[in-house]
Formats: sequence, structure tokens, C-alpha cells
Amino acid sequence: MSRLRRRASADEESDVNLTPMLDVVFILLIFFIVTASFVKESGIEVSRPDASTATPQKRASILIAIDQNDEVWIQRRQIDVRAVRANVERLLAENPQGTVVIQADKDSTNGTFVKVMDQSKLAGAPNIAIAARPAEE
Repeated sequence: MSRLRRRASADEESDVNLTPMLDVVFILLIFFIVTASFVKESGIEVSRPDASTATPQKRASILIAIDQNDEVWIQRRQIDVRAVRANVERLLAENPQGTVVIQADKDSTNGTFVKVMDQSKLAGAPNIAIAARPAEE
């Protein structure tokens, strides 16, 4: 009888417990999902003007789009120009080092662009960039 008990206990000890490994894999998965940088979009298609000095922006966290009808869009929502400051303040609270990128359509008016830029500055945006396409030479 003692031989049977020894064999049964040996079989139980030889099993590998996978639960800790699965916990580690699950935590790593969550870590990668949280730290992944997602492509941010303003919500509309904007025909940007060409510029020969255009350079890529690495950390564009707050995108503001102005379409050809002078409508302002942030995070796929159309907003009033007067609401730009509140929205930028909220987004800067989430990411204090965020850069504001204004994507103005080439057919939009200069006045709307200046208002959006002014509201972004009043919200405390440390950096404001203007989106343009690199000019073809």
C-alpha cells in the first residue's frame, strides 16, 4: 500500500502549475495595451496646405481640425470656437506635456485659425504646431 501512495504523490508533484505563468502573461498584456500609442485623429478629413519646411511632429496628442466651412473638430466631435479653450484645458489635464496640432483646411479662413490658436494659448498649451503637407519639389 505504501508503494501506491508514493506513486500517487509522485504523480501529483510532477504536474506543473500554469496559473502563475498565465497571471504574468495577462499582466504583460495589460501593460502593453495601456502603454501602446494609438493613432489620434481629429475626426474629419482636412486638405492641408503644402509647405516646403514641413517637418513631422512626433508627439501630437491634441489634434484640432478646421474644415473648409470653418467648423472646429476635436476628438471626432464638432465644437464651437468658444469651447476650444475648455476642451484643450481638459486634454492638457490628462497629458500636461501634450502638443496642440491645428489642422486647418487650405480653404478655411484665417480668422477661425487665429481664434483656435488664441483659445489654445489661453488654455495653457505649451506648444502649438500647424499641420501641413510636405511640398513636392
